[in-house]
Amino acid sequence: MLPWSARRKFLKQIDRAALEAAIREATHGTTGTIRVAILPRFRGSLVKMGEHLAKSLKMTALRRRNGVLILVDPTHRKFLVWGDAAVHERLGPGFFKEVADSISELFRKGDFTGGLRHGIETVGRALAEHYPKAGV
Repeated sequence: MLPWSARRKFLKQIDRAALEAAIREATHGTTGTIRVAILPRFRGSLVKMGEHLAKSLKMTALRRRNGVLILVDPTHRKFLVWGDAAVHERLGPGFFKEVADSISELFRKGDFTGGLRHGIETVGRALAEHYPKAGV
């Protein structure tokens, strides 16, 4: 398989509609934002790419700094759960490791949609607890 086709192959294996629905549901009760990005082939650090992408998506401009970005790099078979400053401060690095471990477990079983959905739901519950939307 050529590296540039890894993203295409990964995208064919996930249910985009299910992930979009999971994000809508997970963010319904919070002021936080959750995004998922499936990256094309790139060189460099996944962490730096996450920071760059979060900035370009204006996630770092959120007033409460409560955005979470799940990045998948299918070419290198890696992923990252990135949280903005306030989320990291409030939830701690242990939370992100737990989310990543649970996603990884489902990815190893070949359940990419399930892994991402589980990560989205877990993050959504934490955001709703710590950053609830008024009136919900």
